Amino acid sequence: MPRTSHREDAVAASTTRRGFLRAASAAAFATVTLPLPRWTAAAVDRLPKAVRIGVLTDLHHDVMHDGLARMEGFAASMSEQDPDAVIQLGDFAYPKADNRPVIDLFNRIHDRSLHVIGNHDLDAGHTREQCLDVWGMPSRYYDTNVAELNLVVLDGNDKGSPSHRGGYASYVGPEQTAWLKDRIATLDGPIVVVSHQPLAGPGAVDNAAELQQILAAASDKVILAINGHSHIDDVILLAGIPFVHVNSASYYWVGGKHKHASYAADVHEQHPWVSHTCPYRDPLFTTLTVDPEAREIRLEGCRSDWVGPSPADLGVTSGRGLEHGREITPAIREHRFNLPDR
Repeated sequence: MPRTSHREDAVAASTTRRGFLRAASAAAFATVTLPLPRWTAAAVDRLPKAVRIGVLTDLHHDVMHDGLARMEGFAASMSEQDPDAVIQLGDFAYPKADNRPVIDLFNRIHDRSLHVIGNHDLDAGHTREQCLDVWGMPSRYYDTNVAELNLVVLDGNDKGSPSHRGGYASYVGPEQTAWLKDRIATLDGPIVVVSHQPLAGPGAVDNAAELQQILAAASDKVILAINGHSHIDDVILLAGIPFVHVNSASYYWVGGKHKHASYAADVHEQHPWVSHTCPYRDPLFTTLTVDPEAREIRLEGCRSDWVGPSPADLGVTSGRGLEHGREITPAIREHRFNLPDR
């Protein structure tokens, strides 16, 4: 159960609520297991050995008061795990001098420290060009090879969507889509498609159906799609391809309607947007492993607790078919995608 005094008071208020939270916690931390088709196994079998990549997303250093401490937790874990690369999936830290400590720490974790541009990374007048320069990215979208595993990284912030309904751009435009088709056709070996905005499920880009068709047509190569942005733990299986939503390192957003205090008054005074969130006590992150010998693709589980009231305590409704204690949770469940035997 959560360990903060705020949370303990809320739980103690209701025996019914206490029982609900126990059930929710069990659901949140259960392993998610799904079988994958033989053509996925054939793609994974091209790898000479297991590949491991540390994954963190939605740190939101410019919202949270403790972003650097959360990054330090990720760095310490990766030092122990010794992955082949690390990647952050966007909404990371504004590309500015004041944020150098957290940016440089991430880049020091590994000589293959990779970046994805999120929509909030372009807030406050910041640009893609600044992300490339300050973070150290090769391009706003790119592909790279990690121990024979191909990562195809997209930028979901293109403008020009025919179905744009206001707010942040959430679209992979025609130029980038053509590039995606070419890279998938050209690359040899298993491919993981990486984005900030989802390509399937809650919060998906405007042209998600188009992109899903592109990936489905190459499901003999594309073994996984992975994203941040949604601040949930979820997986959608389409055409044999898992589309994985990786939970935020920091919080679930509840907005001004549910504004509340989770920390001391001085924290909220200096970081006012924190009051619009339900923070996680500890940083959440995972390690993606693609293992031909173990016959699986795996994301490691990571648990925390809410700081202060949870979204369920506040009466938050997602409007997206998400469940408290499952997708909305201070956790990343362990995900195991099983490959058929050779």
